[in-house]
Amino acid sequence: AMNDIVVLNDASIIVDNDGIIAAVGPSSEISEKFKDATFEKEIDATGRCVIPGLVDCHTHPVYAGDRVQEYRMKLEGATYMDIHKIGGGIGFTVRHVAQTSEDELLALTKPRLMTMMRHGTTLADCKSGYGLVTEQEIKLLKVLQRAKKEVPLDIVMNLLAAHSVPEGYTADEATEMIVKEMIPKVIEMKKEGKLDVELIDAFCEKNIYEVAQTERIMLEGKKNGLGINFHADELSALGGAEMGARIGALGMSHLECISDKGMRLMAEHKSVAILLPTTAWIMHLTPPPARKMIELNVPVAVASDYNPNAYCMSMPFVMNLSCILMGMTMNEALVAGTLNAAASLGHSDMYGSLEVGKFGDMLILDAPQWEHLFYRISDEPILKVIKKGKVIDF
Repeated sequence: AMNDIVVLNDASIIVDNDGIIAAVGPSSEISEKFKDATFEKEIDATGRCVIPGLVDCHTHPVYAGDRVQEYRMKLEGATYMDIHKIGGGIGFTVRHVAQTSEDELLALTKPRLMTMMRHGTTLADCKSGYGLVTEQEIKLLKVLQRAKKEVPLDIVMNLLAAHSVPEGYTADEATEMIVKEMIPKVIEMKKEGKLDVELIDAFCEKNIYEVAQTERIMLEGKKNGLGINFHADELSALGGAEMGARIGALGMSHLECISDKGMRLMAEHKSVAILLPTTAWIMHLTPPPARKMIELNVPVAVASDYNPNAYCMSMPFVMNLSCILMGMTMNEALVAGTLNAAASLGHSDMYGSLEVGKFGDMLILDAPQWEHLFYRISDEPILKVIKKGKVIDF
């Protein structure tokens, strides 16, 4: 069904004062229906295309320090775990975050979020994960909470409680700290209205957080009202997808090493596979089996995985890679970067498609066909980004 999209020619869209789509359909019908209405703004997009705002369902935008040297190391043959073992990777960023204030992190994060919007993203999953201990993770979440009020991009906050094992802890000790200290503190702040955290995440990987440890963390989050959306089966076939499907994960990311059983269970439980072609590309990994997933009826989303290891904020480029590296059709890539991506965050009711009752998030493309969005690499024809009926100024 991901290949089935509706294209309307000579159509109009009406967005009401609450930013909700009130009507979409043939221009002649819309003009007649709303002939007595007064509009605050009218946009003539004749000869252009209008598509839903893009949804980037896996990003890590709050961090300090760059990892360009690691990029050089990867090009010379170093693996992710090689870099991890010498204190690079996540550990490098964690140390820089610990030395950076909340205000400084906010100043770094806001321009990144606006760049994502310039590339067409109107809703994003934004993770913590570069703190690892309670105090630092909460600092990152507070940055996202402030950004939600200062940037027009809609943010789904994801507590990446278990991104890596913090220095001085074993994985079991870190799991205990997360379950007994970090999650309760975050949930307390959520109940006080201080943090709008919606999701719980972990890096389920061999020698980091094993399946049983990840499951315990995910279920503790779920018990406290958080949706499950975590990293699984990226570097090894650990069985994370099987576990996630069984416990009701909204979505699971990476999945380069997913098993056939994992795919079948994800299809059965309707867990969204969040595929990250930029990561496979940059890390020289075999891309996740998108075609097989789609054939097995796994709902597939794509995302940028924007972070200092995979420095990409352009969803159109991600969608291009999805076609080139993973064999997806252009229709499938569009659905994966909009409706299915919203579903992986639990928000397909209001985002991801141009339908009456959903938010008026859309892109006007200065192109005769919508496919130009990711056909034109590095020259995206995005004329306007519209958020809840308002044109965003950059």
